Amino acid sequence: MAKTMQGLSGRQKAAILLITLGPEVSAQIFKHLREEEIEQLTLEIANVRKVDGGEKETILAEFHQICMAQEYISQGGIAYAKTILEKALGESKAMEVLNRLTATLQVRPFDFARKAEPTQILNFIQNENSQTIALVLSYLQSEQSSAILSSLPQDKQADVARRIALMDSTSPEVIAQVERVLEQKLSATVTQDYTTAGGIESIVQILNGVDRGTERTILDSLEIQDPELAEEIKKRMFVFEDIVNIDNRSIQRIIRDIESSDLQLALKVASEEVREAIFRNMSKRMSETFKEEMEFMGPVRLRDVEEAQTRIVATIRRLEESGEIIIARGGGDDIIV
Repeated sequence: MAKTMQGLSGRQKAAILLITLGPEVSAQIFKHLREEEIEQLTLEIANVRKVDGGEKETILAEFHQICMAQEYISQGGIAYAKTILEKALGESKAMEVLNRLTATLQVRPFDFARKAEPTQILNFIQNENSQTIALVLSYLQSEQSSAILSSLPQDKQADVARRIALMDSTSPEVIAQVERVLEQKLSATVTQDYTTAGGIESIVQILNGVDRGTERTILDSLEIQDPELAEEIKKRMFVFEDIVNIDNRSIQRIIRDIESSDLQLALKVASEEVREAIFRNMSKRMSETFKEEMEFMGPVRLRDVEEAQTRIVATIRRLEESGEIIIARGGGDDIIV
């Protein structure tokens, strides 16, 4: 049996695994694969004539071990995974599983920081130069980077954002040097290839998660420093004022999902175009009641308005990600017909 298993390619093992898991589970897995991968696996599955129970059990066990190793790596890195797997599988088997996994696994730099609180990371990097901060934020989860960017001094926020947007590739030596400066231990399996991080999409994801005030401060500064870059970033973002560009059906869907109190606050300083876009998608009675309640609300703090707008934008982005609404942005691919 061992000889037979050693003779199977990774693609053949994947095909047998999918057959073993059954059509319903396999269909869910296919949703996460590229079209090319689906075609290759489909062809491989079609070529499988018979799978005996021993092969199924061996491949399932191998798959479980790799999943277990990947989970441990995500929790605490390679060293942590090695320690836990050695206790569970023995030293030899643990190294076999890790070697099989890390042959295709690229452990991203600063992986250790993805489990840390943003405030902890901020305390660690806030006194570094803007380029160093930009490099670190490029590798963190966008939620972490958003929180850290929001907490930086305003005069540093735009500079860091600009550096992230313009970042292309960074050599392993530079990454290692930054990690040494930050006195953190890099994973044992760092790729020696040039690692790409940052870029427009990276800063868009980060800015999508910052508070409204920080977002506006950074974009205003970037418009002065680099107008073309600022315009490119804004094309890929959605801000509260962009509600005017959403179709009526989508606006009606959005209104159903947001708190009335948030919408009332958000509209206090909104443009007439934004107000019109909202009110025309309410019933006459609802819009009249809404306007009366806004007047009754009286003066409000600008910070409360911005926080309400941030929550509404987060809801809109969630609805877009789930495919419940479509937001038209710049470019022919986003034209709605």
